[in-house]
Amino acid sequence: MNRIIRCFLVACAQRLVFLLAAMLIAVVIVMMANLSEQAEQTFHDWVNRYPDLKFLLPPVGLSMTAWLTTRFFKGSERSGIPQIQTALLAMSDAYGQHQQLLSLKIALGKFLLPLLGLLSGASVGFGGPATHIGASLMFSLRHWLKAPSLPLLQLLIVSGSAAGFAAMFGTPLAGVFFVLEALHRQWQEKFNLWLLGAVICSGITALVLFNRPYYFAAQNQLMPWGSSWLAIPLCAWVGGLLGAFFSKSLVWGGRFFKQTGMPVVLLAVICGGFLVVLGYFSDGATAGSGYQQAYGLINHADTMPAEFPLLKMLATCATFFSGIPSGIFVPSLATGAGLGVNLGHWLPVAPMLVMVLLTMVGYFSGMLQYPLTAAVIVMEMTGSHNLMLPLLATAWLASGMARLVNPLPLFDEFRQSYIHLLLTNKPS
Repeated sequence: MNRIIRCFLVACAQRLVFLLAAMLIAVVIVMMANLSEQAEQTFHDWVNRYPDLKFLLPPVGLSMTAWLTTRFFKGSERSGIPQIQTALLAMSDAYGQHQQLLSLKIALGKFLLPLLGLLSGASVGFGGPATHIGASLMFSLRHWLKAPSLPLLQLLIVSGSAAGFAAMFGTPLAGVFFVLEALHRQWQEKFNLWLLGAVICSGITALVLFNRPYYFAAQNQLMPWGSSWLAIPLCAWVGGLLGAFFSKSLVWGGRFFKQTGMPVVLLAVICGGFLVVLGYFSDGATAGSGYQQAYGLINHADTMPAEFPLLKMLATCATFFSGIPSGIFVPSLATGAGLGVNLGHWLPVAPMLVMVLLTMVGYFSGMLQYPLTAAVIVMEMTGSHNLMLPLLATAWLASGMARLVNPLPLFDEFRQSYIHLLLTNKPS
């Protein structure tokens, strides 16, 4: 009996520590989000007060951030999602190679260095860094556990990733779907597109037969059945193809710069110079995470010029190639929103807000090939629950379109380099 009580108390203590860690992750991520807004505003304040700084800060700031990354926080570069995927695959390694990709030191670098990127005028996202921080912090709990099993260690990483993702965007459901699609690819590859296609076809059929989008039809219909549904394939194909092209550009560019053997700091200086040019032509709109631009495009469609999506896409590429810790989620949502505004002006088959939301989903899904995550994150972030079926249909079509361009999803491509790194550093 005493043994049973002792085991029960130990299990309760473990769960309590687990929940407290999830709360700690949320606190850290909220702090990082608040600091990111201040850092972005600080950059614009500096540039407005001293205009010449816009030519100096990007190359100097990015080179300094890239040097700090490679010198003190190796493993924290770029998004962080491929590192998490690789760590999960390397969990059974007897040499503990996965600890090169998940640690408190890496979490610290992932917290600080993206803020330096924002102060430098880079196009910095925080979705990937938040996910990497969550996984690293939760993985550090292994020191509190006695001889943790392999499944428990994997559970810590996956749970921390979901907690970090959900805390950054305020989207708990999207956090769950992101883990299923990004960190459990064996499930997604076999069933996801088929399952999602079945749900969409069933839902559309029921909508046509019942002529109502809700079981309890008390909500406003933003997209009634009719010609406006032509926006789904339009936004899916345009957004999906451009998102896939963006992913392919990151993969090809990464391979090219790796083959050149260019020093990291020099590459960061070149990328910073390119950001100066983009910032000049966009009047500073390409700097920052893209949150303010996406918010403005959703609420006031005429706030950005037509060339903004292309310039933001290029700025995100330049930031990525510089190697600094930075995500691509929010910058890509801003790019998708800008594309939606352009489509809404050029081919107004549906209300402008609908076009913007659908293209955001199409671009995001085409970029990552995570259709459930794309649809749910936009739905939760914008409160557009009554557009769930059109969002899912757009994400599904865009993901299928993207697979014609990129058979292997973006993060799976970059995961290969980390697997090679662990194999290279593995003791003989």
